[in-house]
Amino acid sequence: MSCVDLGSCPGSWSQYAAGKVGSAGRLLAVDLQPMDPIRGVRFVQGDFTEAATRKQIVAALDGSRADLVMSDMAPNITGYRDVDQPRAMHLAEEALEFACEELERKGSFLVKLFQGEGFEAFVERTRKRFGRVRTIKPKASRPESREMYLLARNHGM
Repeated sequence: MSCVDLGSCPGSWSQYAAGKVGSAGRLLAVDLQPMDPIRGVRFVQGDFTEAATRKQIVAALDGSRADLVMSDMAPNITGYRDVDQPRAMHLAEEALEFACEELERKGSFLVKLFQGEGFEAFVERTRKRFGRVRTIKPKASRPESREMYLLARNHGM
């Protein structure tokens, strides 16, 4: 299995995924911030939204496609929903486009979202590109939090 973890710092999702893909799999972590090394994880430090970083990511995939793209990216929060929500949705859109370009057919995409403007439209766009899509409210998330995850499976189906 090949997995890309976007917004990987501090590394908890990468650490978990590395255990799942095992030594035969490949895990690539990407973040703006430096991340402590994790056994079995290759790390690219850079701005995922910049072309130079995307080129590094594609090069690190060595010509293969990913089976899973995960994105836990979130903007630096200002506390102003009118600013934070569009910035968060922009990162989710970038992650979706990357996933659709770099996923294997039938691959999966997991992305953190925040309920609000653009949320429903994003879910609908994702449904057009994946066979199965569902939203998940993590048990660890506070009930008043707008945080959700979208899990999309069967890319290109």
